[in-house]
Amino acid sequence: MHAIDRNRLQTLMQQERQKFIEDRPKSRALFERARKSLLAGVPMNWMSKWAGAFPPFVSKAYGAEVVDVDGHRYIDFCLGDTGAMTGHSPAATVSAAQQQLASGFTLMLPTEDAIWVGEDLQRRFRLPYWQFAMSATDANRFSIRLARHVTGRQKIMVFNWCYHGTVDETFITLEGGVAKARSGNVGPPVDPSLTTKVIEFNDVDALVIALQAQDVACVLAEPVMTNVGIVHPDPGYHQQLRELTRRYGTLLIIDETHTICAGPGGCTITDHLEPDFLVFGKAIGGGVPGAAYGFTREVADAIEARQNIEECDVGGIGGTLAGNALSLAAMRATLAKVLTPAAFDQMIPLAASWAIGVERAISEFDMPWHVTRLGCRAEYLFSRDRPRNGSEAHNAMDFELERFMHLFAMNRGILLTPFHNMALVSPATTQTHIDHHTKVFREALKALTA
Repeated sequence: MHAIDRNRLQTLMQQERQKFIEDRPKSRALFERARKSLLAGVPMNWMSKWAGAFPPFVSKAYGAEVVDVDGHRYIDFCLGDTGAMTGHSPAATVSAAQQQLASGFTLMLPTEDAIWVGEDLQRRFRLPYWQFAMSATDANRFSIRLARHVTGRQKIMVFNWCYHGTVDETFITLEGGVAKARSGNVGPPVDPSLTTKVIEFNDVDALVIALQAQDVACVLAEPVMTNVGIVHPDPGYHQQLRELTRRYGTLLIIDETHTICAGPGGCTITDHLEPDFLVFGKAIGGGVPGAAYGFTREVADAIEARQNIEECDVGGIGGTLAGNALSLAAMRATLAKVLTPAAFDQMIPLAASWAIGVERAISEFDMPWHVTRLGCRAEYLFSRDRPRNGSEAHNAMDFELERFMHLFAMNRGILLTPFHNMALVSPATTQTHIDHHTKVFREALKALTA
């Protein structure tokens, strides 16, 4: 088993960083200009996390490839961290958006597209009623509010090291068994332990303890954890989660924003889940901002029984741009012609091929790492054993090593999600793209172990 020589890693990182800077003079100039008007030189703080000395500035993106202002072409396995899982600018979505652009963006009135999308989501996820938001964060936030409204309970429950967008209640972790605000949580309005219970994924005993007090309005969960590495549920865990939430009167919110990679109906269909609420954001509009959240007839009836039309515009649910005509037109085209069963039939085997290539290189160089996959999403983690919960996955992370792997790949024409070692396959991804990643990944391991 190879251990990483940290001195060698630092030397390699310095070499890659210098190569990155020298090869991108136009991006560097734009970054220096951006620092005079944009905080940290980027329009959104997450962009600071790219492994180079600055992020490459994009000239254009199409399909599964991105071109930067210096003319470098990249195979994009980041895909907007799922927002562009459809591939960049899919033709059907572009055409629908162009038509709608000439007919109005935001109306505060419904269009027929909203009905079509609602009907499609009914078929995909088997939940009867739907509403729209501008992001998965908003959809999660609105679902939590409605769950509190319906149950009359204040607390929610999440899993340790989860991520559900910028929802205040979810930035909580366990340290020595004690719930605390997650490190890096910027300006929390209250101590999240006042609003949230947090337990480890796959821990049934902890789940019983958390729910039996009957003060939890909802459990908010990804069906497979994806934001701390891919962590699959134990066999039967979701059945126990559903049975216990029902026993203790707690609603279940399933966030499929990332796990839509499992198939056209996400894990809800592949794993026969029965959520009370379901959230689907990011990829739903082919890159155009938008999200949807659905719920059961029982939840819908409870919401309507408590609805006050006079005050519904100030109830904390919705938004001026939510359900806008442009987003709905993009959603309709994306669902109808891009995120189709045929597309997943193509994408999932390519992700399996990506995983096999990485696994073979890990075995060849005897690295204590592993690969895991969910549908058309795959990822490698710096541990021999597969994690069963967020803590085990988080403990397997190595920020220094991760940044080297990402920068090495970027210097050779590959983009990986900057938050972890994730690759996402789009309908435009090809076997040639996969093979190039396998080649570059092997070269990185060879450099590390030479």
